[in-house]
Amino acid sequence: MKKDVLREASNNIGFPENRTQRVSFTNQKFKETFGSPSEFVTSAPGRVNLIGEHTDYNEGYVFPVAIDKHVNIAARKRPDRRVRLHALDVNDFYEFCLDTLPSIQQDAPAWSHYLIGVASLLQAAGKKVSGIDAVITGDVPIGAGLSSSAALSVSTALTFLTASSVSGTSDSAPQLEIDNKELARLCQQVEHEFVGVKCGIMDQTISLLGQENQALFLDCRSLEHEHIPLNLATHSIAICNTKVKRELAASEYNKRRAECEKGIAILQQWLPGIRSLRDITLTDFKKYEEELPTLTQKRCRYVIEENTRVLDAVAVLKTRHLQTAEETDESLIHFGRLMNASHNGLRDDYEVSCRELDVLTDIARNITGVIGSRMTGAGFGGCTVNIVHEDVLETFQTLVAAEYYKHTGIEPEIYLCNVSGGAQVFFF
Repeated sequence: MKKDVLREASNNIGFPENRTQRVSFTNQKFKETFGSPSEFVTSAPGRVNLIGEHTDYNEGYVFPVAIDKHVNIAARKRPDRRVRLHALDVNDFYEFCLDTLPSIQQDAPAWSHYLIGVASLLQAAGKKVSGIDAVITGDVPIGAGLSSSAALSVSTALTFLTASSVSGTSDSAPQLEIDNKELARLCQQVEHEFVGVKCGIMDQTISLLGQENQALFLDCRSLEHEHIPLNLATHSIAICNTKVKRELAASEYNKRRAECEKGIAILQQWLPGIRSLRDITLTDFKKYEEELPTLTQKRCRYVIEENTRVLDAVAVLKTRHLQTAEETDESLIHFGRLMNASHNGLRDDYEVSCRELDVLTDIARNITGVIGSRMTGAGFGGCTVNIVHEDVLETFQTLVAAEYYKHTGIEPEIYLCNVSGGAQVFFF
């Protein structure tokens, strides 16, 4: 499992609901910590993936949205090479020097690994990195599969790059000498090398590129992307947190990746032009699936089918503005069916669900007005994502909370999320 980086702040330190207020709040906490205001605040959102799970590290397709929960870092450039950090939500301080970066095997706290990793990789890439004073806080739930770690990595990278670009002679935002694709890959590399999770590229990319009320159709091989209007009309996105710690997520995640790579190596005997599962059509897979060990066959089947579901989902949403009201309702119902099929595949073939996730999806699917429900994230706990008619949102929250508690003895957390813009830098 990814190490906890920050606790959810909203229940602990009065983190404001509005993003602008959150930025001001973070700046004020910086002033209380370091005695004067910060120069800027970076803010990076978490995400929820509507469909396309475990396809990103197979160079496939994903369809996430950024959500209005963020990791914020208030910072001020230092004249030396020191990095002084206050993780507000755990009330923890840590300091290091950019010239002698500490090893993550040393006594560095878990949350600092992301900052050490970003600083290390930026310097290795030849980027100028300056010392900073910084306060870190946020309200992306931890361990829920909503990409708190990607939000922290992205916000950290923007913080170091912005501080190094601040000249003190201009009121305009500095131009950062790195593009979003390069920045996303660097933040992904932090996860690989400094956290030990071989994650895909989706989380970092949506945190950087999210747009309000639009999902991101992302090709995880080329990083080509397209923003797709959601046009959910009278429906909303509701996220339900199982409150189950994802203790198996990291180790099982890496096992699933290894099984997919094993499948590719075997199938290349008959399909020599392939390099990842996204290159295999369902028709070709059915020809050769019996050549695979049973477990490998299940893992590969899920990924190949999921890529097809993402393409179908995007096609459905792209044409909704051309449809009549009746056709629009039917296309949204079709989108929900794809979400349901995605969860079924994750449960049965990829086997990354758990009892609590299945209970939540079963409850949701039996509520009139819910058109689709699936797990989201790496699995083995975390959250489900649901598309719910606005008229039944209150009923949905009441029934899910009551039924889930009855079946599990756990009180879930339910977030009604807006689709947010991507990472930003706010100057003072």
